[in-house]
Amino acid sequence: MVVTLEVSAKETVAEGVVTLTLTHPAGARLPDWTPGSHIELVLPEGTIRHYSLCGNRWDAYTYRIAVLREPLGRGGSSYVHDALRVGDRVGVGGPRNHFPLVPSEKYLFIAGGIGITPLLPKVRQAELLGADWQLLYGGRTRASMAFAEELAAAHGERVRIAPQDECGLLDLVSWLGTPRPDTKVYCCGPAPLLAAVEAACAHWPPYTLRTERFTAADRSAPVRDTPFEVELRRTGRTVTVTPEVSVLDAVRRVGAEVLSSCEQGTCGTCLTPVLQGRPDHRDSILADHERAANTCMFLCVSRSCDDRLVLDL
Repeated sequence: MVVTLEVSAKETVAEGVVTLTLTHPAGARLPDWTPGSHIELVLPEGTIRHYSLCGNRWDAYTYRIAVLREPLGRGGSSYVHDALRVGDRVGVGGPRNHFPLVPSEKYLFIAGGIGITPLLPKVRQAELLGADWQLLYGGRTRASMAFAEELAAAHGERVRIAPQDECGLLDLVSWLGTPRPDTKVYCCGPAPLLAAVEAACAHWPPYTLRTERFTAADRSAPVRDTPFEVELRRTGRTVTVTPEVSVLDAVRRVGAEVLSSCEQGTCGTCLTPVLQGRPDHRDSILADHERAANTCMFLCVSRSCDDRLVLDL
């Protein structure tokens, strides 16, 4: 469901980064959220973009997001920076959380650039719980790193600010140290950083590392290039999915009402329970153990390993 919220504040917090504070026009309470949640921002000209909530989760009346200007993007960030004004109204869907903070004695947080946004609420939650945590935050320059000063001032030695022009690339191997079973690692940032962190954590215990991507990961070819059937258990309908058609489009053709947004396997809007069969997971969200469970899939990009899938639709 999309609700209409008002831009009640807009602030430049770093070079190329603005924050928006969103409130209900009537002052109504907003849906609760948890660290790692994002919302879908529906701009007045119809563009839909996804942004992590980075404000105070205990403030029930405001949402805060941070938007990086992306000159090579599709225009959404430019609209936010150049055209959106305080008092304007936008549509908001969600919140949804596919990057939750799981219980742990210790946390290592790694952020690259605007990837700091989903980690801010996690840092606050870890602090509130009394967990042992540290944050490594890298970016192009110190001036481009949103919230860096407030993080350093609030948390001292727990936070390491490492601009690339001053420190070079992040020394992940040294910072991560020896694999530890009592520690969870969370990372968000550009694809090269995620790849480097995944490599550095390759010998850590399973399910230690959790990441969030802003763009879809590179996908290999599908497991199969032949048609398969999808049964919609609740309606009793069956549809054949051919190689050139997504599961999302196929089930919609037979009447399934499935919400979607990015259609790249990054936003999580089209998450659907799987009752039978093995999905060919092609999203950029699920962790390895979630893929192995085969209990859900993202219909926009994922397909099937078997001749037949049964979905809870």
